[in-house]
Amino acid sequence: MNENNPNHRHKLIEYANGPSLEEINGTVKVPKGKGFWRTLFAYSGPGALVAVGYMDPGNWSTSITGGQNFQYLLMSVILMSSLIAMLLQYMAAKLGIVTRMDLAQAIRARTSKTLGIILWIMTELAIMATDIAEVIGAAIALYLLFHIPLVIAVFITVFDVLLLLLLTRIGFRKIEAIVVCLILVILFIFVYQVALSDPNWGAVIQGFVPSAKTFATSPQIGGETPLSGALGIIGATVMPHNLYLHSAISQTRKIDHNDPDDVAAAVRFTAWDSNIQLTAAFFVNALLLIMGVAVFKTGAVKDPSFFGLFHALSDTSKLSNPLLISVAKSGVLSILFAVALLASGQNSTITGTLTGQVIMEGFIHMRMPLWARRLVTRLISVVPVLITVGMTTGETEIQQHVALNNLMNNSQVFLAFALPFSMLPLLMMTGSRVEMGKRFKNSVILQILGWISVIGLTFLNMYGLPDSITDFFGDNPAAAQVQTAHLIAYILIAIVLALLVWTIIDLYRGNQRYAAALAEKAAEAKAKEDASAKGVSANGSAN
Repeated sequence: MNENNPNHRHKLIEYANGPSLEEINGTVKVPKGKGFWRTLFAYSGPGALVAVGYMDPGNWSTSITGGQNFQYLLMSVILMSSLIAMLLQYMAAKLGIVTRMDLAQAIRARTSKTLGIILWIMTELAIMATDIAEVIGAAIALYLLFHIPLVIAVFITVFDVLLLLLLTRIGFRKIEAIVVCLILVILFIFVYQVALSDPNWGAVIQGFVPSAKTFATSPQIGGETPLSGALGIIGATVMPHNLYLHSAISQTRKIDHNDPDDVAAAVRFTAWDSNIQLTAAFFVNALLLIMGVAVFKTGAVKDPSFFGLFHALSDTSKLSNPLLISVAKSGVLSILFAVALLASGQNSTITGTLTGQVIMEGFIHMRMPLWARRLVTRLISVVPVLITVGMTTGETEIQQHVALNNLMNNSQVFLAFALPFSMLPLLMMTGSRVEMGKRFKNSVILQILGWISVIGLTFLNMYGLPDSITDFFGDNPAAAQVQTAHLIAYILIAIVLALLVWTIIDLYRGNQRYAAALAEKAAEAKAKEDASAKGVSANGSAN
């Protein structure tokens, strides 16, 4: 690894313009000409690192609350979000494998320096917003499991950088294995709890069929409508940093880029890995929503924060059947929930750090040691959490819990800004014959589905932005505050749309320049070939 090179050991920040995540790029060997399952196993792993972003603590509250308020109505939203995620992650992995650039590098190569810096800042904010959810989730898990005061628990989350340092020494393949094990822990815990609840499986299956009620603005239950619940699930599921991450770690496998068949095999098996792991993430999110319906009595959970869910799992008056009640008396249900929360937070520690490195190197060509990168991001993310904890010290326990929950939900607003700026370039590049070649560019069907997904998600994120900004003013904002929030939202939407137009124009021009450069290179090669052929012909005539 370059960090161990004596020439680089003392440099905290250095220039970087090489392969994506150079320390691990092309380091994992894959078998040639072996069976399907053995080859798939060799390619399995990157999908797991991506999948943890789809089951992080930010997803938990939205799914469980959605189940509590609207039964199985929002199951179809989880299904649609997961299918869109599979499509976008496939494109991201394909971009990395075929072009040998991650998404950040590809955007920077086709856009101006100014736009690249703007997009970098926006993506950094999105990663920090995601990190806030991890800080809150991990700190609460430590508090619930070991009764560590919240402020101290928040500071302890900073030291997960030591875990990262250890993992960087054991090899990327082992990191993938650890992440898979943690995913299995989370999946097992929720399968166990849902199995005990004995849900109505007919109603669950029926919930996968979308209807007009899914995106309705009424009824309003617990301050939430089906539309706001759906937007919350979508916002917590499809996140921009996963696209950057997948385009980078898909390049960890050692393949022959001069052999199109080898590249095609890598794309195929990486897609299998991604879809299998994202299917596991889909089941986790579906199980979370089922928990909200079947584990707890309808409307029983008044505190949707992690604290409230933990206590509800040990409160027999809030559980739905005698079997759950008998198990809950031992405290097993609540402890398992906290363990899953801690596992989820640690998983996201690994992926968040790698993504931060990817976008820093790709957009602004700067590199920091992974431990320093993690420390800076986590320390910045800790600040709003500490402020929230400090400001609510004198308030009731429930008010403290709600404040942390609101901070976590409100922090996800940044994701609405950043998501279009990763999805749109990804779709444009993977749909370009110039960038991907005839064999690997998106098919017409994929391109249509991609545009529907990108336009649909962008619209829904922008549509929900006024209400998201209003939430910053508390549960009962005044009419003037609502007007102010909507004005801010509309200004932000106008800025986002202007930046999107700028991005599209820059990407189009960059694509045209690249096409012209390729044509010029081909013309030069042909001219040399013709000159060589004439020389041979002249020599033949002279002889």
